[in-house]
Amino acid sequence: MALEAWLMDDSNEDQRLPHHPNPKELLTMDYLAELGVLYWKLNPENYENDSELRKIRDERGYDYMDMLDLCPEKVSNYEEKLKNFFTEHIHKDEEIRYCLAGSGYFDVRDKDDRWIRIWMKPGDLIVLPAGIYHRFTLDTSNYIKLMRLFVGEPVWTPYNRPQEEHPVRKEYAKSLTHKFGESIQAH
Repeated sequence: MALEAWLMDDSNEDQRLPHHPNPKELLTMDYLAELGVLYWKLNPENYENDSELRKIRDERGYDYMDMLDLCPEKVSNYEEKLKNFFTEHIHKDEEIRYCLAGSGYFDVRDKDDRWIRIWMKPGDLIVLPAGIYHRFTLDTSNYIKLMRLFVGEPVWTPYNRPQEEHPVRKEYAKSLTHKFGESIQAH
């Protein structure tokens, strides 16, 4: 099954719920690609010997890799970590995540500053572009195992919103303006 993504509702309910609008409307991979979000479906049971994953890593220069098991039993300060991951932020570099087990949500802002929820499940590899506002949370399964990829030494520094004057945010906004022919929203 392909990656699922949708515009989120405005509910303040548990962040781990799907937050589908009514009526439910899934977004296309083309729409995510216009925002700079890249996607591959891989075989998570063969990640150690997967030639397609190796090709992606080689072509994109992802020479660093580690694993993150995120669940209450395996992470100290679990609630604090989840709270930090769910704080809206940007990074100076791409954020590359490959789901090997479990599931969770990456939320990204679209050009109109609306939240898009991306549901990651085993086999989903996504790349969030540098400068895109995003956040992460688990779903109600309360577990995800992620492979984190990076170019060079990892820098996990989040820059919490607002960051409209940050150079990487300006570059991202400029790329969207070029694609969509209008300025992106900054609230």
